[in-house]
This record gives sequence, C-alpha cells and structure tokens, in this order.
Amino acid sequence: MAEYKEAPLATRPKTLDPAEYYNLSPEYRRAEEERAALRTRLKRQYQLQLNNPHRKELIEDPALTRWTYARISNVYPNFRPTARTSLVGGLFGVAPLFLLYFILKSNRDTKEQKMKDGTYERPFSLSY
Repeated sequence: MAEYKEAPLATRPKTLDPAEYYNLSPEYRRAEEERAALRTRLKRQYQLQLNNPHRKELIEDPALTRWTYARISNVYPNFRPTARTSLVGGLFGVAPLFLLYFILKSNRDTKEQKMKDGTYERPFSLSY
C-alpha cells in the first residue's frame, strides 16, 4: 500500500482506506469472515450440483429465483400507470396506427375513384 499514490481528482478506493482496512473491530472482522465462508459454501454446493454428471433433478438457484420473483411481482416499480403515461402510450402506440390506416384508406379511395372515372394512369404494368 506504500506505492499507492492518490489521483488528484479521484477519491481513495474504499479497499485502500486505512481506516476502513485496519481499524476494524474483532466482531466486525469475524462477522465478515462468517459471511464470506457462508458465500463460499453456497457457491461450492451450487457448483457441485451444477457439475454433477448423474443429476436428475432441477437445480434451484436462489439468486435466479429472487430475480424472477422481483421481476414478476414488481417489487420495485419503475412504471406507474398515470394519466400522463396513458396519454403518451396512446400518442405513441395507438395514434400512429389510426393515422396510418387513414392515410392508406384515403389513398386507396382516391385511386379507386379515379379508376371509376377513367382518369387513372397506371404508372407501370407487369403484364403486356
């Protein structure tokens, strides 16, 4: 740690802060070691289950289960239906469909009317 020089515009990383690294209570260090040991045991158990060639059952991954639950149950909602979001959804989702329908229908109607009147000139013909 003696060779580390701080950058002039950046703060010291938390892992290199002497107060955070050296001045820890024994209880805090013991709790950190217990958490690290538990994570290591869980990781080893998962790796053993994953790499078992005679596996017949499905492997339960707790992290994947939590992620799926959070995604399905919307625990942390990023979207809330309000009048503004409904209006924006209508403008960008539904209005273009109606506009496109109106443009195509009016174009077809004018073409059909010109054909009935006999004033429509076909731009090209596929068959002679």
